[in-house]
Amino acid sequence: MAEQSPRYIMEHEDEAVRLEMKTDYQRLANQALWAGIKPGMRVADIGCGSGITTSYLHQLVQPGGTAVGVDASASRISHATKQYGSMGVEFVCRSFYEPLEDLGKFDFIWVRFVLEYHRNGCRDIVRNLSELLRPGGILCLIDLDYNCLSHFGLSSRLERTVNGIMGKLEKDHDFDPYVGRKLYSFLYDLGFKDIKVDVGMHHLIYGVLNEVDAYNWTKKVEVAAKNSGYLFDEYLGGYDEFVDEFESFFADPRRFTYTPLISCRGSKPPS
Repeated sequence: MAEQSPRYIMEHEDEAVRLEMKTDYQRLANQALWAGIKPGMRVADIGCGSGITTSYLHQLVQPGGTAVGVDASASRISHATKQYGSMGVEFVCRSFYEPLEDLGKFDFIWVRFVLEYHRNGCRDIVRNLSELLRPGGILCLIDLDYNCLSHFGLSSRLERTVNGIMGKLEKDHDFDPYVGRKLYSFLYDLGFKDIKVDVGMHHLIYGVLNEVDAYNWTKKVEVAAKNSGYLFDEYLGGYDEFVDEFESFFADPRRFTYTPLISCRGSKPPS
C-alpha cells in the first residue's frame, strides 16, 4: 500500500503515560471476551502504543497463547518492549499501511482506538489486516463515535472553538470523529461472518472529576488542539486562553460529557 501513515495528532513525550493511565483491564477484558478471545490464540494488537493492552490480551489467551504488538512509533515500541516484553509477548515497529504477511497468521486481531486517526485510510487498513487472519479468525474493531463533541455546559465561544478544532483535525490531519458508525460496514464489505455489534459508553463524565479523566482530557486538549493548527481567533489570548477556559469548564462538576463506544467483531470466512 503506497499511502503513508499520517502524523499522530496526540504525539508528545508523555503519550505512553496517558495511554497506560486510561487503559482499564476489566473493561478491556470484557470487550475482548465479548469478541471471542480464547486461551491458546495467537493475537495481534494493532496500534499497541505503550504495550499495556498487548500485555492484557496476552493474559487473556493463557494458557498457551501468544501476543504481538504492532505500532509505527519506535519510541513506544521501545517502551513497550522494556515494560511488557516477555516470553509470549513480542513488539514490532511497523506501519499497518504496508503488507504485514511476514508476521504470520493470527487467530484474533484487536484494533481499538486506532482507526479514528486514519480517516482516509481506515478501510484499506482493515482490508490489509484481514489478510493476517486464519480462516475463522476474529477481527475486532472498537472505536468512538462523535468523538470529543458531546459536552453540555460549554460557553458559545468554547463550543464553537471545540467544533472548529475537530473540523480542522478532520480536514487537515486525517482524524475521523465519526469512525465508530463505519466499523460494521468494514467487516460486512469484506464478507466476514458472525458479525456482532455492541454500542456502549466510553466517556460518561459528570460530577466531581477523577484524576484519570482530568489528566486524559487535559492532555487531549493541550496536545491535539495545539497540533491541529487551529488559530483560536475567538480568544484574545489565543491558545492559552482557550486551554484555561476548557480546563475551567471541565473541572466544573455541573459539566456533562459522554462519548459512544461502538464495538464490532466478525469471523473471516474460508478462502
